[in-house]
Amino acid sequence: MTEHVVLRRAVLIAGAALLGAYLSVAALTQTPLNPVKLRYYDEMNAVTEPYLSQNWMLFAPDPLSDDRGIVARARCANGEATHFYDVSRPYVTRVQHDRFFPSRINRLVSGTITQMDSPDPVLARLRNKEAEKKKRPVPLLPYEKTSRDQAEIFLARYSLSQLRNVCDGSPTAVQVRMYVHELPSWSRRKDPSANGTTSFEDLKWRNAEDVT
Repeated sequence: MTEHVVLRRAVLIAGAALLGAYLSVAALTQTPLNPVKLRYYDEMNAVTEPYLSQNWMLFAPDPLSDDRGIVARARCANGEATHFYDVSRPYVTRVQHDRFFPSRINRLVSGTITQMDSPDPVLARLRNKEAEKKKRPVPLLPYEKTSRDQAEIFLARYSLSQLRNVCDGSPTAVQVRMYVHELPSWSRRKDPSANGTTSFEDLKWRNAEDVT
């Protein structure tokens, strides 16, 4: 057996082992909530979701009933804060004007916002039951806090990339404001006075160096 054949087999075995390990981790992430998943969430997340969370919301089982987006502002070196800029609307407008090859960047924002508002189904049912019984709700678990923190960092990084021209091109910090506009019901689609309702949440300021 030549050295070349031995090396090739070693590479194939190592590759198969890595692929098997990755598939095992990926399969574990799709299982219902369990002690192993809670214990090794951070490690699994680092392997399967290094940049963006992936979940079954991809298949959109329910039609959209709201409009979600973000605005952001920056803090300059002199300590002054800019006004809020709509950093997600430009990409929505671009999609509306390009039906054949639309940009998908706006989905990164809406998907991340959905991720922050979509807890584990088991925990969601448990918290709903606790709320109905007027008991103290189950606090956020460590992996939920980690997931939300990662989502906030992503939104801050995205916003910072859209604010290149503020603060002479060198903002020191960024703050994101998420908004959710609940659309009017279908039965009121022809009612010009039906505007729906809008809620928003201000995320904490994050240093530019921490999110770039």
